[in-house]
Amino acid sequence: MPDDDNSPISAQDAKRLFADWKTVPAIVLAVSGGPDSIALMWLAARWRRALARGPRLIAVTVDHGLRQAAAAEARDVKRLARSLDLPHRTMRWTGAKPKTGLPAAARAARYRLLAQAARAHGATHILTAHTRDDQAETLLMRLVRGSGIVGLAAMARESERDGLLLARPFLNVSKSQLIATLEKAKVGFADDPTNRDTNFTRPRIRAVMPVLAAEGGDTRNLARLASRLARANAAVEVLVDGAERYLALRDREASHPGFDARAFAVMPEEIRLRLLLRAIDRFGHEGSAELGKVEALLAALDRTVAENAAGRRPRLKQTLAGALVSLVDDRISVEPAPPRRRRTE
Repeated sequence: MPDDDNSPISAQDAKRLFADWKTVPAIVLAVSGGPDSIALMWLAARWRRALARGPRLIAVTVDHGLRQAAAAEARDVKRLARSLDLPHRTMRWTGAKPKTGLPAAARAARYRLLAQAARAHGATHILTAHTRDDQAETLLMRLVRGSGIVGLAAMARESERDGLLLARPFLNVSKSQLIATLEKAKVGFADDPTNRDTNFTRPRIRAVMPVLAAEGGDTRNLARLASRLARANAAVEVLVDGAERYLALRDREASHPGFDARAFAVMPEEIRLRLLLRAIDRFGHEGSAELGKVEALLAALDRTVAENAAGRRPRLKQTLAGALVSLVDDRISVEPAPPRRRRTE
């Protein structure tokens, strides 16, 4: 890719950007109508035409029903898709919308509907148009919320979601390059005013980006930081895999999943935290556990293990995210928690 953030993406650049997915059977392109996703559709269609054989491409627009202009934008996407010889489908988020947490709810609905369309068309991958700018903003949003290394690694180029693979070919591409590409091709796109609505977190973060860039914190450097944190996170995960195997070997005769408390206690805190989080996510039935709550549980376990070592033999039993975590007789066990009792009036 060229270093000039204002240079259009060439056919050769596009070939490199999409190369990882040339052998998959079908791909859903998430196309909202904004410049990033329109560039995704236009570049992917041009890339696909250059292949002797390649994946089927299906453009999908999600209409969240939150803006009056969204329906017209979906029709514009459909017309452009037809000119590119691509099938297009509009998916609508129906029903009542939440009064709080709207961006997160809309995002969850979008991925759910994209996954639904992918399954209907036999697609294994969903491609989104997240850019380097989005990556930098995501890093900052998670930084101010106190995320751990996993969160600060921001978005991965490819990840699993709902049994499908979610891919982001533009994570090292600036938004300005995508706009330059469309301007050169004389392809129009929509302007979503919610991208500037400071009632939401991302636009507020976006507004301070020029100040950060003046101090060296431009999108290129922030995205590079996210990449380095992702590399560190991958290395830690390898260590956690090894620790999990080691504990399993020591614990082959146990009747319930868990850890030998003494072997667990001597491991580095980050390794113990991730082992505990993995076990809770595996056996819990209430979604992923919050990092802060797992940290508090680990601290309680550490105190109880220390008291055990002092001969006081205390016990600990706590439920988190639908998993029951207990410490009894030098053993930390993790298993599904019994269903919560319904309160009666």
